[in-house]
Amino acid sequence: MTVTSGNIRAWTSPLLLLLLRVNLSQAWRRLLSLREKSRLMVSVIATFILGYLVLAFLLFERGLEFVAAFPGLGGVLTERLLYLLFAFLFGLLLLSCLIISYTNFFRNRETLHLLTLPVPRETVFQLKFIESAVLASWAFVFLTMPLLAAFGIVRDVPWHFYLVTILLTAFLIVLPGVIGAYAALHLARYLDRRSFQMMLLVSGVGLLATVAFFWKSPVATDEMLESRMLVVLDQLLGKTQFAMFPFLPSYQLTTGILHWAEGLYRPAIFYILVLLSSTLFFGALALTRLGRPFYESVSMAQGRQSTLGSWRWLIPWGESPGAIAPPGRLERWLSYIPWLSGETSALLYKDIVLFWRDTAQWGQSVVLFGLLGAYILNLRHFTHQLSNPFWMNLVAYLNLGTCSLTLATLTTRFVYPQFSLEGQRLWIIGLAPMGLERVVRLKYWLATATSLLVTLALITLSCYLLKMEWDRVVFFGFVITLMTLSLNGLATGLGVLYPNFKDPSPGKIVSGFGGTLCLVLSFLYILLSVLLLVLASGGFHANTALSILAVLAFGAISVLTGLLPLRIARGRLQTLEF
Repeated sequence: MTVTSGNIRAWTSPLLLLLLRVNLSQAWRRLLSLREKSRLMVSVIATFILGYLVLAFLLFERGLEFVAAFPGLGGVLTERLLYLLFAFLFGLLLLSCLIISYTNFFRNRETLHLLTLPVPRETVFQLKFIESAVLASWAFVFLTMPLLAAFGIVRDVPWHFYLVTILLTAFLIVLPGVIGAYAALHLARYLDRRSFQMMLLVSGVGLLATVAFFWKSPVATDEMLESRMLVVLDQLLGKTQFAMFPFLPSYQLTTGILHWAEGLYRPAIFYILVLLSSTLFFGALALTRLGRPFYESVSMAQGRQSTLGSWRWLIPWGESPGAIAPPGRLERWLSYIPWLSGETSALLYKDIVLFWRDTAQWGQSVVLFGLLGAYILNLRHFTHQLSNPFWMNLVAYLNLGTCSLTLATLTTRFVYPQFSLEGQRLWIIGLAPMGLERVVRLKYWLATATSLLVTLALITLSCYLLKMEWDRVVFFGFVITLMTLSLNGLATGLGVLYPNFKDPSPGKIVSGFGGTLCLVLSFLYILLSVLLLVLASGGFHANTALSILAVLAFGAISVLTGLLPLRIARGRLQTLEF
């Protein structure tokens, strides 16, 4: 397979450049319109971005200085941490590229519209490939900027180090885009096949089992730590050897950065050229050879009846997916719940089915729960060397912060856009006897019940692995329940106050002002709540009055955060025009 000059001219055609210029112009105009329409939105986003960059830079700088202070081991630990970080970020970037590419290729109305125009299918694929790579990689760049800046300050590197890191990062983000696009094409083509579904399921379970077995390590006793520190360190670093595989693009990027920081320019240039050659080869291959498979996959994805495939629990017994039949199994199961009326069951059924049919939605849920699974698998190692009550309390509240941040991610990504997803059909529900207020209330309780199952199970299991007493487990369970009610109320209320009925994509709805405000307010609420609960903990001080006051303040803030947006949204529904 060769890349000819004709292929190169194809992916640098004037038509592709025209489409890119039009998209850039539209994005710039939307940015200018945001500044004119909502200065509050621009201020909130700018403050949040600046605050994150400053806080992350300070934390990374302190952390790198702390690690570098270890005599004889600081440099080794810092380098290994960088290899691990970029290896994991590369894996997350792969998953992000897969999900965004699938959505952009097969669930984007602009893509389907461009395919009906006299535009070559290769050009359409090239445009959407570039869009997907940019959308998936901005978070990677945003996360690594403070780290690399802090690393440069700690190592006292020259100014051109930062230019090299920007160049290497730009080379790296192309490769996950290529792999994600290739995987998305095959996922769309074979998703409805039972054998393909079983292969994905078996592969996922096997991967989790392999990871759990691989990271299973013996517990380091006090005697080993005192007399055999090098042995323990060798065991610890031995589990990170996978990040040192030379053919990994993350290894090439990290090695090039480290060599350049140390002034070893010749080996650094070698790794830069290796990464550049891989980027050019696979990037050109994707831009010139995946146009036809892209068009075939789009045809197959649009030609099948639904994305349900052979998951028949949503359809009636003994009926085909396309047949008109009596209520299906899920509807029957909902009808068995005594306190649910017929219209309530119908609305719940609609929301569940629409969520399941959106591959991007439940695909992101699988990724999130996979990360939570990795967190749970490694949580049991935190308490092996923790005997001081201070550190036990610190780990406990850090665990609460992790669980609550996961909850904030769920509510912002999946609960906030629920009202807007009704779209132009909202007037039908508005004219129904149950009314919009009851619909919103039902969406709130459905989201709360679903997320409460996740958060309660997560906090209980994590507290058990941290070997807490059962009274502490009950306390953290009560806290996470109250936070679940509050964060779902915040997301549901803001979803009604700042609806977006034009965009059918949940990702675009969340990217608006309301979604950004919901995320920022959720983070601020979590930060303030965790700080108040830390003040209320007896493990850090012995002031009983301060503990009671902090608990009452946490309860008041939680009630206000969850109840106030719902009350304001209730008034908005009375005057909503649709």
